[in-house]
Amino acid sequence: MAEGAWLIGFLVVQRLAELGLAQWNTGRLRAVGGVEFGAAHYPLMVALHALWLLGLGMLGHDHAVDPLWLALFIVLQVGRLWVIASLGRRWTTRVIVQPREAPIAHGPYRWLRHPNYAIVLLEIAVVPLALGLPLFALVFSIANAALLAWRIRVENQALAWAAHAENRTDALPPATLANGGLRR
Repeated sequence: MAEGAWLIGFLVVQRLAELGLAQWNTGRLRAVGGVEFGAAHYPLMVALHALWLLGLGMLGHDHAVDPLWLALFIVLQVGRLWVIASLGRRWTTRVIVQPREAPIAHGPYRWLRHPNYAIVLLEIAVVPLALGLPLFALVFSIANAALLAWRIRVENQALAWAAHAENRTDALPPATLANGGLRR
């Protein structure tokens, strides 16, 4: 099996494990009153990442892996683990907040407001570059950056709402295009 197939296989296993953890955390957050923002954009995020993995598999499975890009990918994975560990039970692939709960301010969140998105932004480019697919890296980086710009706006609104919300139903934000409605 070529190096590219190993790297892509690792990504698929990693993403499936993360989705399992995210589902568990999502259920727990909803059970304790978590409110989801931006549900409308979530299917687009899933589609983008699924197409990214599928495209990598189709185009890069038989490629060698550039060791310098692989080293950067490994550093990004350490950052990914640091983010997940810092958020703990609050880490999920959705934007879910609890009323009156302050944002995390330790780990990489001491220095960046959205370190997970910085890692994802870099990773979307680094993996295809490691496989010698610069055009693929460019196309998905642009698409991902556009989607992350939307997601970051939604998350910032959710964090601001959570910091000031009372734990009452009349304090729930109205459903808008920006937050995609609410889900419990």
